[in-house]
Amino acid sequence: MKLNKIFQKLNWNIFSKIKIFQKESKIQITDLDDNSEVVRIDQIGITNLGTGAVILKTDSGKEFPISAFSTETAKIISMFHEYKQVEIPSMYHMVEQICEELEMLLVKVRIYYDGNALRSNLYFTGKKELILRNYRASDAIALAAFYNIPILLKKDMLEKSTKIKSK
Repeated sequence: MKLNKIFQKLNWNIFSKIKIFQKESKIQITDLDDNSEVVRIDQIGITNLGTGAVILKTDSGKEFPISAFSTETAKIISMFHEYKQVEIPSMYHMVEQICEELEMLLVKVRIYYDGNALRSNLYFTGKKELILRNYRASDAIALAAFYNIPILLKKDMLEKSTKIKSK
């Protein structure tokens, strides 16, 4: 049985899952640095140009828009964010299977600029700690929504971001 389905049947949330590994792991969900802020998915949609878009928001109200990714990814993020039961697309299913086999959990993602592109690091913990670097930010956001884990964003990215007028 898939790990996430087991946890759903037991009514465990992600914080319960992480406690399993806390004594053995170096990477913790609470490990935040002074240069990052936790953001949450505020809005998900499709732009007038037909690309996916998401607005990430801090608890203090700072917003960071991300767009120019596929509409399919936007729909997946939306379904995961709303906790809808969906067939997991192959890439996300692959991450889930690897985590199950290696007894690891994805505990947070960090989004940053690499040149003009938004990239992400994925932080795993369990028997070993693992950081996968330089992945697409949109996929990291989808995984964060699927696992209900923190999304970290560099503070300077929030300060340079334009204010969004949303309906």
